[in-house]
Amino acid sequence: MAKDVLCEVNNCHYWAKGNRCSADEIYVVSHKGDQAKNTEETDCKTFKPEGNW
Repeated sequence: MAKDVLCEVNNCHYWAKGNRCSADEIYVVSHKGDQAKNTEETDCKTFKPEGNW
C-alpha cells in the first residue's frame, strides 16, 4: 500500500499541507471498464469539493 498519497487539487476537502491526501481511503476508477491504458483514462472518485459536504 502507498505510504503517502500526494494530491495537488487544493480545493478538495481531503487536501492537506504539503500536497498530501488526508482521506482514509482512495477510490480510483477507469473510464474504460476495469482496465486503463494511461492516467487520462482514470478518475479519483474520492474527490469532494471543499465546503460541499
